[in-house]
Amino acid sequence: MNILVLNCGSSSVKYQLFNMDEGIPLAKGDVTRIGMSGAVLSHKPFDRPMTKVSGDILDHIMAIEHVVSILLSPNHGVIKDKSDIHAVGHRVVHGGEMFTSSTLINEEVMMHLRNMIELAPLHNPHNMRGISACQKILGDIPMVAVFDTAFHHTIPDYAYIYGLPYVLYKKYQIRRFGFHGTSHYYVAHRAAEILNRKFEDLNIITCHLGNGASIAAVHKGKSVDTSMGFTPLEGLIMGTRSGDMDPAIILRIMGLEELSLHEARTLLNKHSGLIGISGVSSDMRDLLEAKKEGNNRARLAFDAYCYRIKKYIGSYSFAMAGLDAIVFTGGIGENSKEVRAKVMEDMDWIGAGIDAEKNNSTKAIESDISSSDAKVRTLVIPTNEELVIARETQNIVGKNVQDKEVKTSR
Repeated sequence: MNILVLNCGSSSVKYQLFNMDEGIPLAKGDVTRIGMSGAVLSHKPFDRPMTKVSGDILDHIMAIEHVVSILLSPNHGVIKDKSDIHAVGHRVVHGGEMFTSSTLINEEVMMHLRNMIELAPLHNPHNMRGISACQKILGDIPMVAVFDTAFHHTIPDYAYIYGLPYVLYKKYQIRRFGFHGTSHYYVAHRAAEILNRKFEDLNIITCHLGNGASIAAVHKGKSVDTSMGFTPLEGLIMGTRSGDMDPAIILRIMGLEELSLHEARTLLNKHSGLIGISGVSSDMRDLLEAKKEGNNRARLAFDAYCYRIKKYIGSYSFAMAGLDAIVFTGGIGENSKEVRAKVMEDMDWIGAGIDAEKNNSTKAIESDISSSDAKVRTLVIPTNEELVIARETQNIVGKNVQDKEVKTSR
């Protein structure tokens, strides 16, 4: 079975095509600057060099048409006909309380997704555009929605409820949902495999650190808490997001600066976090360079970023009453030895510690960077959200086919 995995943003489409029978990606790439001048399709077949194509790509329909076209290309393609794409898996950011697992997409599902757009207005509409585009381009091919929030549906009520009037939770679903679920799911399972232990026996803290960042407490195979909340704004300091803060702060700023609701949302999501503190960049690599040059605000942003991660690791260790492993993943988690070293300073009190040489030599590869005497293992595991989506899609489509066969035989 060949499965196309799509992750559609406001002006981009990321994709991978998997051959699930052989367990390999046939091709991957992305389309950027959709709806803007100079749109670019970057395409990398599994066994050939990357190629880039520039042009006018006005919307998601055109973007996915270009993706399908290059997958079929005689020079750069990996399949011969559209029918060689057997199913499509879509990343959908928010499933609300309705979708607690991946689901086959139909009109009823699309109706529910439209009704919950207000839960993720910055993400779900673009995910849905990708679904609609595939329906027009690929016809009635089976498609599956895989939700970022689904892995966290096991969080207990006392951990997801906010200290607000309960009626607001019931009326508007105002509660902790959590995000990056496919990433946390993948690296937590992979950690159990690396440690050669049962997933259900472990307490794992997974740190997905990128421009967006979140931490999850995975207790005996279930997510029991996570740093992102009702939206991806809560929790860690991120590239451009503020993370945790006193809610009265934004009310005061709105009053003093006479900000509209839209302007306040933009301030918290686009101009805060690392870029807001440092004034230098939202990119950790730029901050590290500025820090080396003596930029005190870059140093402050770095220290605050790492402190917040450390604080969450400590609180989740207590919440789970024990810890077996800490996992770093995501662009920063996989590549920044400086962040890992700072976060893991003085962690011997929980039985964790890292080997400096192992940490320094690790870059975006699976590694156990623990010190020799550490009881709590520290792992670096590159995430693979696309593979999770492909596997979920294969399982859902396969089950649907089996159900149809059973009904037909009756």
